[in-house]
Amino acid sequence: MANNNNLVPGFDDEKDDSLKITLDKISDVDKGLTLYLTGYIDTYNSSLFQKRIAKVVESGFVNLIFNCASLNYVSSTGIGSFTAFLKMVKPKGGDIVLLEIQPKVYEVFQLLGFSQFFNIKDSMGEAIAFFKQGTPVVSSVFPKIFSCPVCSKRLKATRSGRFRCSECKSILAIDQQGQVFLG
Repeated sequence: MANNNNLVPGFDDEKDDSLKITLDKISDVDKGLTLYLTGYIDTYNSSLFQKRIAKVVESGFVNLIFNCASLNYVSSTGIGSFTAFLKMVKPKGGDIVLLEIQPKVYEVFQLLGFSQFFNIKDSMGEAIAFFKQGTPVVSSVFPKIFSCPVCSKRLKATRSGRFRCSECKSILAIDQQGQVFLG
């Protein structure tokens, strides 16, 4: 792994002991970078985390793999940071993959209903293959606005999959055709 400042000028100018980030260029992926996260992301360090990743995107890296194997905690504010990164890279033709998420961290993503928005992979090979396959074709059914079958809360699904209703916390599934089911 190269020195972080060699890949992204000024990246290590500000650091926080609660979250170490190590950068590694991915030669197999155009504009690709792996970010190894060690520590935790919470309300107190998420702002600095966002500033550092903004430097990465400004340097031209828009296909980002966040290796979360050594990330032992993410608060809801931290998850909001990952959402902000998606908003940064998508308009530039990029995407993010979350890699090797620990079960207790993944549970936070699921409970908050965010696991459906992120590309979560178990191995570096799967993550690289995701970027090589190109952008998946999005069905014209999505985004779909619908009512929760349990509490009637209006919800929006951007793709098929399983997620949790933000109101009643029921687990819902939506198929490729936009049909909504419990569980």
